[in-house]
Formats: sequence, C-alpha cells, structure tokens
Amino acid sequence: MKLLFIADIVGQPGRRAVRELVPLLRLQHGLSLVVANGENSAGGSGITVATAEEIFEAGVDIITTGDHLWDQKDVMRLLENERRFVRPLNYPPGTPGQGSAIFQAPGLPPVAVMNLQGRTFMPALENPFHAALAEVERLRQITKVIFVDFHAEATSEKVAMARMLDGRVSAVVGTHTHVQTADEQIFPGGTAFLCDGGFTGPHESVIGREIEPVIRRFMTYMPQKFEVAKGRILLQGALVEIDEQTGHAKGIQRVSEGL
Repeated sequence: MKLLFIADIVGQPGRRAVRELVPLLRLQHGLSLVVANGENSAGGSGITVATAEEIFEAGVDIITTGDHLWDQKDVMRLLENERRFVRPLNYPPGTPGQGSAIFQAPGLPPVAVMNLQGRTFMPALENPFHAALAEVERLRQITKVIFVDFHAEATSEKVAMARMLDGRVSAVVGTHTHVQTADEQIFPGGTAFLCDGGFTGPHESVIGREIEPVIRRFMTYMPQKFEVAKGRILLQGALVEIDEQTGHAKGIQRVSEGL
C-alpha cells in the first residue's frame, strides 16, 4: 500500500498544485490513499467548504488541519458534516469535529488518519502525547495501518511523539513549519518518520507569503498584510509504503514536485 501525504496547502497556488499534480502522482505511484493538510488552503489562512471541496475533487481522500483551523467561519460546516475532514485530536472534549478518520478503499484494509497539534510555542491544547496513546489503542482495534499528521513547531516534540508511537503507527509526518526536513527514516519498530513535510504552494516566498511585507515586519515590527506569493509552485510532502498485514512502513521518501 502506498500513501501520499501532501504538506500544508497554501492558498490558490497550493490548490492548483494539488489539482494538477495529484492525478499524475496517483498514476505514477499507484497510490492507495492521499492525505493533505488543508489548514492554509483558503487565502493562506484557514479552510472553507469551497476550498475543501476543490481539494477533494482533485483526488485527496482525507484533509487534516492545525492551528489555523478556526480562521474561516464556515469551517464549522466541515467539522459538523464532513467525515473526510479531521481536526487536531487534542482539543477539549465537546469540541466539534473528529481527531481521526477511517478510510476504506476496495480490496485494502482500513486506514486510520489521525491529526495532533503540538503545545511547544503553539496555542495550549490538551496533552497530545496522552491523547495519541489512547486514540492509537482504540484505532488498533480497527486497523494496524495508522497515519499521523503531527502539526507542531518544535522539532524535539515531533521526534519524541514519533519515537513514542514507534511500532504502534505506520507513519508520523510533521507539519506547520513549512520547511521540508531531510530526516526521513524508519524507526526500529517500523514507523516511518519525517519531521516536516514542507508546504504545497509558492516557494519564491517566505514560507508561502510575499517576501517584502515579511521583511518589513521584521525590520519595523509594524503590522503588514501578508499576501500569498505566486512564484515557483511546488507540491511537497512524503510518500510512504506500508505493509498491509503488519502496518509497518517499508519505505518513506520526500516529495517535492514542481508545476
């Protein structure tokens, strides 16, 4: 089984990359499942029903999110009605939406997709480590194939989460920093790991935004409008090959495809 994870989709350029490249990547790699982080897909901040539908229509099966979950008002419609849409698991009890989802393709075992959000340099949520252990235990009663999008700032937090879950999940890929790391590996227990998948969108930018306003903000600390950039569009993420019987990863490689 081959799973493609698409890292943070940023604005219209990111959605265009998904629309144009996912059908080609499905054919090229024989993909069983495509998961994408869509929390920046609407104008670079948040997600709407319309942008989610565009991403689904492009061939994405499950959308994950992160700390920009609440930036667009109609996200509530996704949280309440869309079973293919996942928010961070470690929100307090009673928060709308779901922290994991099950995907079932014909002829393949179920695949669980779980979303977590870190706490270091991030908004304070419930402890993701405790939440992850409890949810993985529940999901393993359904399937051994479990993919985790850990939306976090600190490298140490991402590595520690993946080490804790080694042998219990198929893969842990980090999101949020928008800079693709070069540490893809398979841990001793069979869990694939990549600290950050990067981002899908314009890379002639500062992590997806126009360059000059970001520099002015750093120079003056005055408010600026950070528009989504336009140039050098890449689809980034990770391709993970998983043993369907054991749920262990057989391979992981970074993805960085240009239009």
